[in-house]
Order: sequence, then structure tokens, then C-alpha cells
Amino acid sequence: MTKRVAIIGAGPSGLAQLRAFQSAFEKGAEHVELVCYEKQSDWGGQWNYTWHTGMDANGEPVHSSMYRYLWSNGPKECLEFADYSFEEHFGKPIASYPPRAVLWDYIKGRVEKAGVRRYIRFNCPVRQIEFDSTVRQFTVTVHDHKKDFIETSSFDHVIVASGHFSTPNKPTFEGFETFNGRILHAHDFRDALEFRGKDLLLIGSSYSAEDIGSQCYKYGARSITTSYRTRPMGFDWPDNWQEKPLLEWVSGNTAHFSDGSSKRVDAIILCTGYLHHFPFLPDSLRLKTNNRLWPLGLYKGVVWEDNPAMFYLGMQDQWYTFNMFDAQAWYVRDVILGRIPLPEKNEMQRDSAKWRTREEALDNDEEMIRFQGDYVRGLIDETDYPSFDIEGVNQTFLAWEQHKHDDIMNFRDRSYRSLMTGNQAPPHHTRWLDAMDDSLETFLNAPKRGSSAKKVSENSRQDA
Repeated sequence: MTKRVAIIGAGPSGLAQLRAFQSAFEKGAEHVELVCYEKQSDWGGQWNYTWHTGMDANGEPVHSSMYRYLWSNGPKECLEFADYSFEEHFGKPIASYPPRAVLWDYIKGRVEKAGVRRYIRFNCPVRQIEFDSTVRQFTVTVHDHKKDFIETSSFDHVIVASGHFSTPNKPTFEGFETFNGRILHAHDFRDALEFRGKDLLLIGSSYSAEDIGSQCYKYGARSITTSYRTRPMGFDWPDNWQEKPLLEWVSGNTAHFSDGSSKRVDAIILCTGYLHHFPFLPDSLRLKTNNRLWPLGLYKGVVWEDNPAMFYLGMQDQWYTFNMFDAQAWYVRDVILGRIPLPEKNEMQRDSAKWRTREEALDNDEEMIRFQGDYVRGLIDETDYPSFDIEGVNQTFLAWEQHKHDDIMNFRDRSYRSLMTGNQAPPHHTRWLDAMDDSLETFLNAPKRGSSAKKVSENSRQDA
């Protein structure tokens, strides 16, 4: 009997899973019936930009936290697919820090080549998943918005690939209800131009605060203040950017911080992270964790230990991304195909506990990077996913970290060597701070002579 597999989400993780099965099928593997349910109208997950915030056109919570003008905040060489290089897709080497449109085109290119779109049901959010231990099957209930119909289907396996960067963690502070400006979470941030000429406060000290603040600086915010709970980011920020300890309260337009200082601000953006949120799952199947490198309950980071017929992809805090999702998807595929036997539950838990113990001893970014690199290497060693230079990726990450500390506003002007092809990326034709057009066409082709991009960039910051 043909196995039926439900994949929840057609973002990078879900697409990696479809590509993994397609790779096995083309090599003669036994067929598995795949159904991928995607709540959005197109694939790409976070990389599928929408102007919508709050609710989408179907009345569903907006999934994507993507914003205009986002460029990769890490080298593309660290996320490159081992079976589909950037050079294969674009026909030439490209710069190391692409904007969103370029990365989305790259993600789509691989799965379009693989022909897996036929497995995806778009505009179909999952409402409920149940497991019948008697027949050992899952019942998946979805709402097909195109037909406006609730339907239920049975599956032998469920793979949750819906990500964990779409449900915002929203702390509140005294005075928010009467603040005389705009308050939003990073999930709802869309356009840095909204904050041109404004005094902006960002709560948080991780990648969202760093990148949204940098975007707003680039597009002309008057001043940027970031507020941290434990420690500042500590980069060499521009003159109009300062770091403050945690916000305590707001009165009118004035933010008051725990060191006794205050600052007038026009808008507050909560860069306070996201929740692992799976409202379609019962407690017996639901992963409960905060954002960390090793969530407990997942053998090899993917197999649900309480029910090994169920899997999760991409649930870790992430240094590695696309190629880690691939490594996980190939491993899950081979478990489902019977190529990788699973140990008993107590052995799975012992293995997970060892990884958690190692995670808790990590002391710095380098150790965290190497930890996740070792994890990815271990998965790849058990499947036929193409091996790649993990240590090279680690070293590229470390170089990237150093370049950020050397020059936080210009690190995207650096370039690196592909770990897949060995070729050096060219420098981008325009400095990131001056590159105001983030379209795929402009990124791939140098602007025409006389372009006003640099002038517009300089004027926007001077006018602010």
C-alpha cells in the first residue's frame, strides 16, 4: 500500500522536503503520495512578500514577516543548496548579499526545475490534525479557501514545516495604550520609508533590531535607539544610533529607560522574537519550546519522539538555514522510506539529551556555529544528500561576524567564495547603503550610467 504523507507549509523547509522526495523518486525509490498544504497563495514562506499585515485576503493571520528592501543579512554562501548552486540558477556568480527578490527567485528555481508544484494545495490552511493510535493514521482537516470547503484526509505521516517566525512575541510596557505614536511588531514592519525623518525606538538586541534599524537608517530615519534586556549589540553604529538598557515605561512620546535616561520617539518597533505556535495540533503532537539550537522532543532535531510517524523541520534557532533544511528533509525522507531505522524512544531521548547538554555548554557564537555545523554534517552522513564543506561554511560565518564588528553598515559590501563551486563572488556594483532599488533586475545588472541611486541615498539621510 502506498504511504500518504502530509507536509504542512510550502516555505523553504516544506519545499526542501518535496525536493528530497522528488530526488528519491527520480532515482527509482518507491512512490509515496505527497500532499503539501500551504495557507498562502504561492510558495516561498517568509520569502513570499506581501503588503498585508494582520489578516490576509482569506481572513487568515498573515504568515510572512518579510519587508520591502530586505537584503540577506548573512552571506549567501552559507545557505547555498548543495544540489543547486546560485551560479547554476543565475548563469554567473553573483554578489554575496542578495535582496529578497533574488533569494526568492533562487528558491523557486530549484523546485520549478524539480517539478514539485503539483503536490501543493495553495490557500489551504490546516485546521486540525489528530492521530488514531488504533489504525496508526493521522486525520488532517484543512479549509480550502478556493472552494470554501472544509475537508478531511488520512495520512500515514505528517511533516510540520510551517516555521516559527510568523507568530510574534509581543511584550507590553506601561504607557503603550496612550503612546502618541505608532507601535508595531517586526512581523508587521513593511517599509522603512514610513519612518523617514522619524525618531525610532526598537525594542530588542538581535537580528531583527539590527536589520530593521539598519534599513531605517538607510532610508532616512532621523534617529534610531535600540533598547536591550541583557546586553547591547555593541556595533560601531552611526552617530544618530544609540543603545539603551531596557525600556521601562512610555509617557506621551517620551520613552523612559532603566538607566534613568529618556528619549522622545515617534514610533516603537518590537523586535522581540517569535513563538513556536501550532494551533492545529493537540498537546500530544505539539512541540513546545522557545527558540534554541536544540529543542527537546525531536530525535535528530526532526523526529517527534512521542510519535515517530510525525516530523518537524526547521524548528531550531538558526545559523544554517536552507542547506540545514535540506539535510533534515533528506533524513526525514529516508526514515519514511524505511532506509533509516529508528531506535526505541528511550534511546532517542538519550541522544537528544546529549545534544541538549552540549548546547547548554556553548559559550560564544563560534561554538554555536560549530555545534549546528556538526548537526548538519551528522544528518548528511546518513543520506545521499551531496556533501559540502561544512568547515568552510563555519569559517565564512566567522568571517561575516568579524566583518560586522569591523563595519556594521558596510559589511554587505564584502564577498565570499562559494563552498559549492569554489568560485569567488564578485563585489556588488553598488554599495549597499547606496543601493535603493532592491529589484532582481537591478541587482543582477549594473545601473545605467548617470544613475541617481547614490544621490538619492545620500539625500535621504541628509534630509532626515
